[in-house]
Amino acid sequence: MKKWVVGFFCLISTLYAASERHQLRIADVRNSMEEMFSYHVETREMTPTLIKRSFKIYLEQFDPQRIYLTQAEVKPFLELSTSQIESIINHYYSDDYPEFATLNKTIVQAIQRARKWREELYADFLKEGEAVSVSNSDISSAYCSNPSQLKKQLRAQLIHLFKLENRGRDPQFWTTERRQKICALFEKRFAHYEDSYLTSLEKGEHYFAMHILKAMARGLDAHTSFFSPEEATEMRSSLEKQFEGVGIVLREGLDGVEISDLVKGGPAARSGKIQVGDILVEIDGKPIVSASYYDVLNQLKGDGRKDVALGVKRSENGTDNFVKVSLRREKIIMEDERLVFSSEPFADGIIAKLTLPSFYESSDSSSCEADIREALKNLRKKGKILGLVLDLRNNLGGFLAQAVKVSGLFMTSGVVVISKYAEGEIQYLRNLDPRIHYNGPMVILTSKISASAAEIVAQALQDYGVGIVVGDERTYGKGTIQYQTVTDTSAASFFKVTVGRYYTVSGRSTQIEGVKADIVVPTLYSAYNIGERYLEYALKNDQISPAYADPLTDVPAHTQLWFQKNYLPYLQKRESAWVQMVPKLKTNSSYRLDHDADFQVFLKKMDHDAGELDAGVNDLQMSEAVSIVKDMINLK
Repeated sequence: MKKWVVGFFCLISTLYAASERHQLRIADVRNSMEEMFSYHVETREMTPTLIKRSFKIYLEQFDPQRIYLTQAEVKPFLELSTSQIESIINHYYSDDYPEFATLNKTIVQAIQRARKWREELYADFLKEGEAVSVSNSDISSAYCSNPSQLKKQLRAQLIHLFKLENRGRDPQFWTTERRQKICALFEKRFAHYEDSYLTSLEKGEHYFAMHILKAMARGLDAHTSFFSPEEATEMRSSLEKQFEGVGIVLREGLDGVEISDLVKGGPAARSGKIQVGDILVEIDGKPIVSASYYDVLNQLKGDGRKDVALGVKRSENGTDNFVKVSLRREKIIMEDERLVFSSEPFADGIIAKLTLPSFYESSDSSSCEADIREALKNLRKKGKILGLVLDLRNNLGGFLAQAVKVSGLFMTSGVVVISKYAEGEIQYLRNLDPRIHYNGPMVILTSKISASAAEIVAQALQDYGVGIVVGDERTYGKGTIQYQTVTDTSAASFFKVTVGRYYTVSGRSTQIEGVKADIVVPTLYSAYNIGERYLEYALKNDQISPAYADPLTDVPAHTQLWFQKNYLPYLQKRESAWVQMVPKLKTNSSYRLDHDADFQVFLKKMDHDAGELDAGVNDLQMSEAVSIVKDMINLK
C-alpha cells in the first residue's frame, strides 16, 4: 500500500502541474504523434490497436487505483467496435477528438461524485479518529462493479493515506485539529489533480491535449512517453545530475510548504540559516500562505534573476520565530547521485569498490566515465588495485554514449553496442581507445532493477569475458533505444520514443531476458516481480549476428583505412580465464552464503516479507562480491 500512496501523490505533484509556456493545442496532438511515428521502431501510423490502447491508458492514467470509475462506466471505452475505431481514426486525421471528449465527461461526473463522497468520509474520519480501520476485502485492483463497492474502495485508500501520514506518531498526537488539517491537505492534493479534467475544453485545451498525447504515446510501447515541461525539467536534472536553484527540497505539509531537506553544499545549506522542518512563508518579501504548492514552486524558479529572499517560520520551544535569508541561485551538482568509490585492503594492495547510480553526463563535460577514471587514479594512491567491484545494483540506466565509454575503461578497442532501427539498418557503437584503465579480477554487481545502459555494460563485459556478473538471476530486461527531446530546452514538445533495439557484441539482446548472472547472489529485489516482462506493450526479444570481428560495414569508405590501421589491430579478444573459474567460484560462494548467518536471516526475511527488509542489507551482497573477487585473485 505504501507503493500506492507514493505513486499516486507523485502523479498528483508532477504530472499535471500547469505551465505558462509550451501550452498545447488540440492540433498539437496529431503533429506530435506524427513526429513520434516517424521515429518509432515498429508503428508508423495511427492504428486500431493503438486506438484501443489509448482509451485503456487514458482511463488508467486518470484512475490507476480504481477509486473513481465503475465497470459499467469504463466498458463503452474498453469495448470499442470496429466502426467506432474507424470513426476515431478519421477524427484523428481531422484534429477532432469527440470520443475522448465524451470520455472526459464521464470522468468529470466521476470526480464530482468522488468529491461528494470524500466530504462524507472526512466527516466520518473526524468522528472515528484513531479507531478508523479498513478491511483488505475493500481493496481491489479491478474496476468496481457498483457505486457502493466503489465508495468502499475510496474509503479504504483514504484510510491508508491517513495511517501513513500519522505513522510513527504518538496516539495523543491524533487530535481533532490534526485530523482536520490532514483532510484539508488531502483534498487540496486531490483537487489539484482533478482540476485538469474539470476545466472546460475551451479553457483547458492544454490539459485535454496533454491527456490524449500521454495515452497515445504510452500505447506505442512500454518506453515511449510524452512529458509536460515540468516533467522534462525533472528528467533533465536527473540525467545531468545537476540543476540551478538554492538547494532546498520542499513538501506540502499540514502547516504549509515545509523544507524537508537541504542539498548538501547548496546555497541554503551553506548559509546555515535554514533548517529542515522550517515552513516557507515568504518569497522576495511576498507572503505565500494563500498560494498553492505549485505556485510556490514556480515562484522559486524565478524569472531569470539569480538572487532570492526567503522568509521561513520556525517553531522553537513552543514559539514561532521568523527568519529571513537572502540566497543566490547557482548550479548545484547532485553529488549523492554520482559515483561513490571506496576500497578495502587485501594482500599487498586494495580491492576497489565503485558504486555507479546512473550513466550521467552534462553539458559542462562532467560524466560518469570521467568520474570513474578520476576514482581509479585516486584509489591507486592507496595501493595497487588487485580487484574491482563495479556496483550497478541500483543503476536504472542513462546516456548510451556513457555506457560505451564506461565499458571502454575495462577493454581495448571493439564493439560495445549494436543498434538496429526500424528499417533494419545496423549501427555499431565502438570503443576506439585501446588503453585499458583497469585489467584484472572484476565483478559486476547487478540486481533486477539494473536496467538499460547498466545492462549494456554488464553484458558487454560479460561477452568479452573481462568480468563476472554477480547478483539476482537476471537484470531488468530493457533492451530498447529511445530518442528523446528532454535535454533540448528549446524543443517545441518533450517526449521520448523507442527508435530501435540494442544488442551487445555477442548479438544477444537484453530485451525481456535481461543479463543472466554468472553467480547468483540474491538482492532485496529478487523477491519482487520486477522487469520488462511485466510491462504492457513491451517489444519482443530477438538476436543478431555477433560482431567480435568487427565488419566495419557502417564505417564510411574514406575512414576505413584509419580503422584498419588504428582500430582493428587492437580489438578486444574474448577472455576465458574468469569464465573457466565460474564453477569453482560458484561453489565457494554457495558455501560462504550457506554458512553466513546474516545472509540466511536475510533470505528468511525475504521469503517471509520482502517489504520488511532494510536497504542496508545490500552490504551483504557487496561483501560477497568482494569475497568472489578475492577468490578470483587467489585462483588466477
